[in-house]
Amino acid sequence: MSEDTAEAGFAGLLRELKDRSGLSYGTLSKRLHMSTSTLHRYCNGDAVPTDYAPVERLARLCKASPEELVELHRRWVLADANRGRRSGAADTPPADLAVPSGEPAPRRFRRPGRRALLSGVAVVAVVGAVALTANLYSGGADDGRDGPVGAASASGDGKHHSAGSPAAPSHAPSSASASPTGRDKGGSSEPDPASASVSPSAAGGAAPAGVPLTVTTQPYSWEDPCSQHYLIDKPPAKVAPPPVAEDATAWVAAAGAVSAGEQYVTLTVQGSGKETVVLNSLAVRTTGRSAPLAWNDYTMGVGCGGGVQTRSFAVDLDAARPAAVPRAGQRDFPFKVSESDPEVFYVKADASVYDASWYLELNWSSGTRHGTVRIDDHGRSFRTSGSAGRPGYEFIIGGNSWTRATS
Repeated sequence: MSEDTAEAGFAGLLRELKDRSGLSYGTLSKRLHMSTSTLHRYCNGDAVPTDYAPVERLARLCKASPEELVELHRRWVLADANRGRRSGAADTPPADLAVPSGEPAPRRFRRPGRRALLSGVAVVAVVGAVALTANLYSGGADDGRDGPVGAASASGDGKHHSAGSPAAPSHAPSSASASPTGRDKGGSSEPDPASASVSPSAAGGAAPAGVPLTVTTQPYSWEDPCSQHYLIDKPPAKVAPPPVAEDATAWVAAAGAVSAGEQYVTLTVQGSGKETVVLNSLAVRTTGRSAPLAWNDYTMGVGCGGGVQTRSFAVDLDAARPAAVPRAGQRDFPFKVSESDPEVFYVKADASVYDASWYLELNWSSGTRHGTVRIDDHGRSFRTSGSAGRPGYEFIIGGNSWTRATS
């Protein structure tokens, strides 16, 4: 797909959603806290937003269907990639994109002085974002069950090679494109701790030899603004107010939080070349299970309901052999991706009787080449813990502190 076609396709779908909504540019811009002229440029194809978050807010205001949300994200990925190739460097986002949505909805908390560092964090992961820091837990320490491992690259012959220099710490989504799983001579399922972690997209280079795809992971997505709970080993007075969804990754890192009850992970998979890559299967691997954490349960909101996204899979971490199962009768693997045709997958993992550490393995093939990519929280396993019976706290809209949940 050409650059002009990619950007025109993205702008065309935006215009279609806007026109169908019946809302004026002025009304939409006020609700999005975005200038009318900026919104015009996006819908006319004169500019492509560097952050997907305002695009998703606009689509939801216009009542986009789940299928349209996936297609809009696909078109934005292509248009954003084309802009990056044309400019040779990331554009500076317009000032109004750093302002959270003004759309009234439960749990849309805003905090002054939002750092520019967080402007790239979105509910749906952005291809080409800088990799996450590995030290996401409190104090940067590991949980003891999953070492601070790095990544290795896989070639078509099955050999594993060091992926390069360490990635720079950031609170942006992480890329798993350089994290294929290998098993050492001792049978361990973890990559070599001595190898370094790097994201080819973050580093601005191509994918490692023999790995014709990239996987960008957002480990702390929210299915809706109110569904997510986190366990935190701190009293309410020591916990910051709930974040907006775009800031969840940084909030989790600062609080030393662990997903409670469920974890919603978003994966964007894109081919790194012209050839088609077949995604054969998605497997779930557990690296440790123990009793649920005895920490306080903090909820991000009350009273919301979420829909089931397309390409959505459920994982029961309490099962003897957890597996990724299509949700709501949706199709299962295999899928196909290429540079011009990415896919977005949503994985919802549930845990009630365990504190589970886990990761995903994506099996791919392209011609005579094949391999397996490990998908995790940038070198660490995802971590999801049951929370039944734990003290619950909520942050009432209009309030200024956490209060004990009534139910």
